Amino acid sequence: MSYICVAAAAFATTFACVPLAKRLAIRLDAVDYPSKRRINKVPIPRMGGVAVFAGLVVACIVQLLGTWYLGWPPVLIPHPSMTINYPMLGVSFLLIFLTGAVDDVVSLRPRAKLAGQVLAACVTVASGVVIHSIVDPFGGPHIQLGWIGYPLTVVYLVAYSNIINLVDGLDGLASGISAIAGLSMFSFAVLAGRVDAAALSLALVGCCLAFLRYNFHPASIFLGDSGALLLGFTLGTVSLLNVSRTAALTSLIIPLVVAGVPILDTLAAIIRRMRGHVSIGQADKGHIQHRLIEEGYDQRQAVMLIYLWCILLSIGAATINQVSIGIRIAIFVLLLACSVAFAMRLHLFEPVLRHHYNPKTHEDELVTPDNPAFAEEEQAQKEHRRELREQHRESLEKVLHRKPARKPRAGSSEKPHKRRP
Repeated sequence: MSYICVAAAAFATTFACVPLAKRLAIRLDAVDYPSKRRINKVPIPRMGGVAVFAGLVVACIVQLLGTWYLGWPPVLIPHPSMTINYPMLGVSFLLIFLTGAVDDVVSLRPRAKLAGQVLAACVTVASGVVIHSIVDPFGGPHIQLGWIGYPLTVVYLVAYSNIINLVDGLDGLASGISAIAGLSMFSFAVLAGRVDAAALSLALVGCCLAFLRYNFHPASIFLGDSGALLLGFTLGTVSLLNVSRTAALTSLIIPLVVAGVPILDTLAAIIRRMRGHVSIGQADKGHIQHRLIEEGYDQRQAVMLIYLWCILLSIGAATINQVSIGIRIAIFVLLLACSVAFAMRLHLFEPVLRHHYNPKTHEDELVTPDNPAFAEEEQAQKEHRRELREQHRESLEKVLHRKPARKPRAGSSEKPHKRRP
């Protein structure tokens, strides 16, 4: 009952605060205007994170009041092997929200934005949410992470924050994926007896479902960085609360499987941009949502297809949590292979941006597939690869057909002939 009340409080608060967030975004000009890179055709406010953050705060207050006055079971109880400062953990949520909110208004530079994320993650680690060792899956002694556990946890949280932010490209996509992932993590938390993780994940689900009322196509408000970063950070924190000070490898893999779609999309974006020789931070239209739209799906169909993909991965993660090690590995490999095959079918790893020297302006430009210069650069890169392969083949042939120098016999004064270059 306490979980239901917490989720209901988060839902009601977020639902009521979305109109206020819209007005605030319009007043601050935090609005996504139509452009070539964006899918929306009309200006849409982008500070939905204000409503989501309010929902999480009210859910926390309701939980505390229920514990103090209604006899609800307390949830601010970490695993016995961990000591967590929950007020400090709450400060980290405030920091990640403020980082995204400021970026929604003034468009922070990437370094400043990353610094805010790292600061929030460091506060989380300082609160006690950190993994110190990993159970050896082959039965050996625990693998002690030592001081590496601290930066590793920071990188983990920053990465989780950004994978949700990167996939936020269609109406209702990021909030829907976060709701599915949150519901999956709630079930894992209940089975593992992690009451703090269970309450936080279900509050997140309530916020996401309420926000979907305004964010599903046609959306009247976007999450913005204030919401997308907050959702990713919350999911990352829940996944860490779900494990103890000493984590089994499976308990670390399951959250990655649940968030497999945005993780794969992020990895594909990195590979795609490296192949196109453009900056990893350069935005493009090669993400899952863009590819599905190019395949002929409308926004609703594309989002529902990605939802289905996430649900299948969540079911796979739940199965991994209940079977033996051998079957776990087989299921994980199967899920990974199917996801990669689907990604290749959508050409997620193919570059959609290439450098091109414009002889008229004498400047280097980034061109997209709708520009004839893109095909020219693509063909030039293929020719370059072919020349490299030919050079490698010729070098290999020379090595294989090279005759070894004749060695002089023992006791002979004959000197070996010098090989001509």
